[in-house]
Amino acid sequence: MDKALLIKNICGLLLEDKKQDCVDFANENYPFMDNLTHKRQYSKYQMCKIFLRDGFIDRYSGDKLLFPGLIKILTIEFPDIFKYQKNWKRSETHIIYWDLFPTIDHYVPVTRHGEDNETNWITTSMIRNSAKASWTTEELGWKLFEKGKLEDWDGLVNYFIDLTNKNSDYEKDNYVNQWKIALLKAMDHMKQQKNNE
Repeated sequence: MDKALLIKNICGLLLEDKKQDCVDFANENYPFMDNLTHKRQYSKYQMCKIFLRDGFIDRYSGDKLLFPGLIKILTIEFPDIFKYQKNWKRSETHIIYWDLFPTIDHYVPVTRHGEDNETNWITTSMIRNSAKASWTTEELGWKLFEKGKLEDWDGLVNYFIDLTNKNSDYEKDNYVNQWKIALLKAMDHMKQQKNNE
C-alpha cells in the first residue's frame, strides 16, 4: 500500500477519536524499525571469502571493484594522488576508497531481521554501502546483480600478489600484510571447496 495513504488512514481514524485503532493500524502496516546502523566488524579473511565468491562485483551496481590491499599499494606508491586518511575524512581521502573499495553489506538489513551470516552478506562498494544504510533494495529501487566470475574479473588480486612478491617492502605495511595473509587463506579455502565438489 502507498505509505502516504497509510498516513491518510491514520489521520482519518484520529479524526474519529480512534487513537487505539491508529496505534494498531500503524504497528501492523507501518511499524517503527530500529534504524540504527548495525556495526559489524568482519575479519579480512571473511571479507576476502565474500569478495572472491562474488567475483569482486558490486552486487548493487554490477561495477568492478578492486582488492583493498592493492588500493593501499597505490597509496604507498602515489601518496599525493591516492591520498588516504586513517578515518577516511572525505577532504583527505581519494574517492577510490569510496568508489572501488569493496566491503560487505547485509542484503536484508539486520535492522529488518536479516541474518548475520554469509548467506545474507554481499559485496558492494563503500559508497553504495553508505547510501543503502538500513534500507531494502526494494525501497531504494535497486536490484541485485549476479555474482561475477573470477576468470572475468578478479579485483586485480593477481597484480597485488605479483607486486608484493616483487617488492617485499610492501608487506612491511601491516595493512597490506594482513590483506595478503587473508587473501591467500581465502584462495586456499576456495580451492579446497572446489576440490571437494
